[in-house]
Amino acid sequence: MENQAGALLLGSGCYHLCRGGLEHRPQSVTVRLKFHDFCKMRHRNLRGSSHKRHQNKKSSECLTLNTHLQCQGDERKEVKLTCSEDLMSPSQDKFPEANPSENLPIKADDIPSSVAGSIDGLALQQIENFNEQLLPTGELEDLTGMIKQAEKSKELDHILSEEALQAEVNALELKLAEIDARLKVAAQEKIHVEFLEHDLERLKNKIYRDRFEGKMSSSDCSPQSDIYVALVEELNALRVENSLLKDDTKVLNERLQASLEKSIGQQYNELMLQKAEMLEERLQISDQEIQSYTILYQKSLKKFENAIKKLKEHSKNELEEHVDDTPWGFWSHLLLMVDSWLIEKKISSKDGNLLREMVRKKDRQIYEAYSACSGKNEHVAIEIFLKLTQPQTSKGLHIVHIAAEMAPVAKVGGLGDVVSGLSKSLQRKGHLVEIVLPKYDCLQYDQISGLKALDVAIESFFDGQLFKNKIWVGIVEGLPVFFIEPQHPSMFFHRGSFYGEHDDFKRFSFFSRAALELLYQAGKKPDVIHCHDWQTAFVAPLYWDIYAAKGFNSARICFTCHNFEYQGAAHVSELSSCGLDIQRLDRPDRMQDNLAFDRINPLKGAIVFSNIVTTVSPTYAQEVLTPECGRGLHGTLTIHSKKFVGVLNGIDTDSWNPSTDIVLPVKYSADDLQGKAENKDGLRRHLGLSSKKAFQPLVSCITRLVPQKGVHLIRHAIYQTMELGGQFVLLGASPIPHIQMEFEGLASHFKNHPDARLILKYDEVLSRLIYAASDMFIIPSLFEPCGLTQMIAMRYGSVPIVRRTGGLNDSVFDVNDKTIPVQFRNGFSFSKPDEQELNNALKHAFDYYTRNPENWRKLVQNIMRLDFSWDSSAQQYEELYEKAVIKARAAANLA
Repeated sequence: MENQAGALLLGSGCYHLCRGGLEHRPQSVTVRLKFHDFCKMRHRNLRGSSHKRHQNKKSSECLTLNTHLQCQGDERKEVKLTCSEDLMSPSQDKFPEANPSENLPIKADDIPSSVAGSIDGLALQQIENFNEQLLPTGELEDLTGMIKQAEKSKELDHILSEEALQAEVNALELKLAEIDARLKVAAQEKIHVEFLEHDLERLKNKIYRDRFEGKMSSSDCSPQSDIYVALVEELNALRVENSLLKDDTKVLNERLQASLEKSIGQQYNELMLQKAEMLEERLQISDQEIQSYTILYQKSLKKFENAIKKLKEHSKNELEEHVDDTPWGFWSHLLLMVDSWLIEKKISSKDGNLLREMVRKKDRQIYEAYSACSGKNEHVAIEIFLKLTQPQTSKGLHIVHIAAEMAPVAKVGGLGDVVSGLSKSLQRKGHLVEIVLPKYDCLQYDQISGLKALDVAIESFFDGQLFKNKIWVGIVEGLPVFFIEPQHPSMFFHRGSFYGEHDDFKRFSFFSRAALELLYQAGKKPDVIHCHDWQTAFVAPLYWDIYAAKGFNSARICFTCHNFEYQGAAHVSELSSCGLDIQRLDRPDRMQDNLAFDRINPLKGAIVFSNIVTTVSPTYAQEVLTPECGRGLHGTLTIHSKKFVGVLNGIDTDSWNPSTDIVLPVKYSADDLQGKAENKDGLRRHLGLSSKKAFQPLVSCITRLVPQKGVHLIRHAIYQTMELGGQFVLLGASPIPHIQMEFEGLASHFKNHPDARLILKYDEVLSRLIYAASDMFIIPSLFEPCGLTQMIAMRYGSVPIVRRTGGLNDSVFDVNDKTIPVQFRNGFSFSKPDEQELNNALKHAFDYYTRNPENWRKLVQNIMRLDFSWDSSAQQYEELYEKAVIKARAAANLA
């Protein structure tokens, strides 16, 4: 019988089984293996006992003749071990044909001794060596080590440039390309392995038939079987190992990719941070340059103003000489122009006579007025000339404030400060200013000088009859004040309080009518009547519906709403008490409330009937035009938007001055802050707060405890301040019982606390001590029309922490806001009315205070030097007044 030979292909060459051992030949050279002994032993195996054959069959069920070896990831290699079908004996056709697809397992004992003798230990070692050539363990370990080292190495975190990182990536790509080349070789070899696998299956079938015929003895097959089992187990182990390596390599590739991406991201972030730092430095340099340019500009502007002043003086002298030399023909032309206006009834005879007299005297003012009319139409020219005939050209305007409050005699909120502060500033500008107030029984009478009652009683209409009013006069803060005391059985202003009575609508509608009656019966002819809030909003419709018809029509009405939250709406029947016609005014375009048609709204009436409508800050003026803040009046305000303007309030810088404040134990200024530290120590002792940490920040809040002021945020600020290591002082009370009770509970809780104190009342003297002692002043209002406390706090060197709304947005600019010039940044602010936003603002303030003591000192000095006086605001009101008066006089002359 012809010797049958088989070959096992591994790597790029072959291992051939022979009697002398396992011989390696390159490529596919074949060594024939003779199976004489195997053929002789077939009959002996078949004669074995059936019991033994059954055991052999069971023991061989765990063996498979097909092994699959997979390499890791992209390095996949398949090795299949088979024996050539040429190993079959030619005499196999004497036995039943075995089905190769059944993959019958064989026992190791069934392998012929001739096979076992050929597959010795050296051959197995050589197989393993060539397995290593097929899947080089050293190279795989090197690659795995390199990947792990690249993952763990700190060098990836310190890649200095994108070029270095790209070089690493390129190296890995080259390595992967090399592996792909090996995969192609493995794919070619796979075909040969499949043939060998098929041969091995045929050999298994032959062995099965020989065993069936009893031509093999178990004793003869045992050595060969052990070798065969070892070979199969080795191949299975390689397959498992390579499968695991595949998973490990996949994980390592993913980690490497993530590591590379992270490294690139970190490097990008570092570059961005460097760029941000460079930009920050450039911004600081720019700010310094802007500041230097601003200073230079201010100096240049001052020089320019001085030059202009000198030029004006020079021009004035030249003009006077020129006016004297002006030919009579010019004056004749001017005289004819005035006469034509008079004849056409475009100006009154009184104004015409005054202008004619100025022409006769060759007055320089009328010459300048004529020059100013160049290029203007006739209507504008008349307005310019009429300015020369008005008393304010020499004596100023006559302004009367009708209000429910005035500081310091009748103060509840900011309204009282506005009335007194604005009036004093207008008075300093040369205007005649008078104020009319109710005579409350709770006035601060010690703040009134020269208080006396007039002998005459003024009667005013109310509820269908006349009631007498006792008139008192006195001086408050240098201003003339009229106090009206109604002789009404309801004792309207003898209640021990300013507001909050059940009949407030009646109280203040009575007062508004009596105030106008006082002006009318006294024969006064003011140029402007300025009324404030809903309590005196009745003045506007009363003036135009009742008193203008009586000839009392010289004034223009200016109405200021300090808070659109309070509108004073009442049932429509209440309006008739003061004499107003319900049928005429209960209309959507007049005084009918926009939210309840059976109610009358005095605030709406003032908006409709006033010549000028203002509110207390530009931002608030924009906010109330929206449904959220307009409280139902946004539509009315939009209709009358041409006469509606926001003017930021100011403060009385003479009264609020830490260098002259008689209340303070120690005076101080922006140039000398030592007194502020001493006042802080004094307040701590006065309130029983701890003084162990002199540098511990003191946060304060002085306010009315109403929902508008953000009472839930004030409560939160108390705890957050102490959590940050500060102290907190609250001064204020609430007209709302449940809020007052809540804060009374908090006050009791912190009664003996070393870092918190709550004083639930209003105390003018204590408020000044708190302003002077505080490092920070918090105003977390839900909405704030203007707010004066932030201005007062800054005047005393207390840095404000505010929510950006209304006047707070117009007066406080965050120290971290890069859009604001450095010299105007004066506090800390937040947008949303929630606890997290407040926490952030407080933390920023505390960090700035503790980490930058020198910068904090400069910030305090800067805010103390800011000008929040009434001068700028008074000038805006002055312009509004004059414009309204001139327009009215021009309209009257043209009528």
